[in-house]
Amino acid sequence: MPRNFKLPFTLNVKDPRFAMRAIIGVLLVANLAAAIVAFKPFGGSAEDLRRQQDSLRAQVTRAQQHLKESRELVGKVEKARAEGDQFLSKYFTEMEATAAMILTELDAASKQAGIKMGAAQFDREEIEGSETLQMLTTKVGFEGNYLNLTKFVNLLDKSPRFMIIEDLQAAAPQQQGGQALTVTLKIDTFVKETAAP
Repeated sequence: MPRNFKLPFTLNVKDPRFAMRAIIGVLLVANLAAAIVAFKPFGGSAEDLRRQQDSLRAQVTRAQQHLKESRELVGKVEKARAEGDQFLSKYFTEMEATAAMILTELDAASKQAGIKMGAAQFDREEIEGSETLQMLTTKVGFEGNYLNLTKFVNLLDKSPRFMIIEDLQAAAPQQQGGQALTVTLKIDTFVKETAAP
């Protein structure tokens, strides 16, 4: 590279033509910048802003609707939980007292219906998915005529306790001339374990 390097043209800053060209260039750049801002604003046109505003309003409306539905769902869940707890406290008895209460209820209903109650057998089963609830199955035999046994079943049906007659087997003994029936009932009730103190 040669040591004496010279530009092919010389810049003469004192020349008035150079100053005018520089001023015109600066004005041209400023006009271009103003035109860009005027015709295509960086925030978008008025129509773009209107569309964006409408979109945001629609999003807010959807979010408010979703919030309302969520609050309604929470209310329904709380109501269901309260009703479930009320059902459990009303129809599910404590484990320690259930067998005696069932025997008392069956004995009272059998005396009211005019039938004779036999011996009872109890069996407990765990309810799947619950740690505190169990099903207590009672098998008990009764003896009486058809009308009295029908009255007994109706009394059990109207009982304030939550008892389910799972199975009913009736047989007429041959030696009594068919007047008396022997009925074996399998009754399900539900119990809850009391929490240890």
